[in-house]
Amino acid sequence: MPPHGTHRTIVVRGALAVAVLPLTAGALTLPAHAATTITVAADGSGNYTTIQAALSAASSGTVINVKPGTYYGQVSVSSAKSGITLQGTTGTATDVVITGNAPASTAGTAGSATVLNMAKDTTVKGVTIANTYAAHDSQALALYAGGDRQVYRNVRMLGYQDTFLSWGGTGSSQVRQYVYKSYIEGAVDFIYGNGALVVDSTTIRSLDRSSSNNGYITAAATNSSNPYGILITRSTLASSAAAGTVALGRCWHAGGAADAIGQVLVRDSTLGAHIRQAGAWQDMGGFSWKTCRFTEYNNSGAGASTGTSDRPQMSSATALNYTAQKYLAGSDGWNPVQ
Repeated sequence: MPPHGTHRTIVVRGALAVAVLPLTAGALTLPAHAATTITVAADGSGNYTTIQAALSAASSGTVINVKPGTYYGQVSVSSAKSGITLQGTTGTATDVVITGNAPASTAGTAGSATVLNMAKDTTVKGVTIANTYAAHDSQALALYAGGDRQVYRNVRMLGYQDTFLSWGGTGSSQVRQYVYKSYIEGAVDFIYGNGALVVDSTTIRSLDRSSSNNGYITAAATNSSNPYGILITRSTLASSAAAGTVALGRCWHAGGAADAIGQVLVRDSTLGAHIRQAGAWQDMGGFSWKTCRFTEYNNSGAGASTGTSDRPQMSSATALNYTAQKYLAGSDGWNPVQ
């Protein structure tokens, strides 16, 4: 008898003998379904001149290639457009700039976002997302990330207050996003929200407000039922601001919610001298930072902790359960970590 998987069966139909071969591994390869690709070019050399027009024409899984140029106005990815890839064609993030300047004071939080991404399983690569509204009187988002399993790779995010929001809605609902080898810039609460957000191998630059208080990097509103909030790992925290004038974050109880017990871990990162020793974590809205879950682990640089009571350190044993993979796994085992 031939080995399993190598036999053939002869089927006789009238005078015709037909050899029927079984489907064995490697015997038949079906062509993969090719994703639809759309090209955007401001100069008219692509399928569309605006990213929003391309998104309107796209279906789930479409790849949108964006040629170099500056693209003005909000880009909105609806929740119906899952699996979209939006990428600059050169791989250099400064070549493709998506920019706006709407403040939340007039446009609302979502309306102020230069990129409003509510879709799951999206990937954004090789672009700059900027909100140039820099007045001190309003939030003005560069990116509102409201969909699950989103990846941002080689993306520059530029803003002032509330540059990057990861938001899964009220209560325990939580979205997951992974930011890798990117650049995030701002001054006040510029990485914030209640999502499970991992910022990996990224430069995080605090703007210099020429003040004794040069702002706050994070503002987490993690629901108390969720163990993971914002993780900054293998990254560089930089600034030209004076030494000891920037806080790692503050405790944001969104809408006054008592169960918004923010969770932030900064680990395995290089911290510049601009980071505070005393007051590295700040109160907000009448809630003490000590009500939130703020810790550090294995950091280096001039701004790393010198052992003050304002800089809680995570133990090595606990840190084993606070990796990028753990933050993002959820119930489906998602693992985009590079």
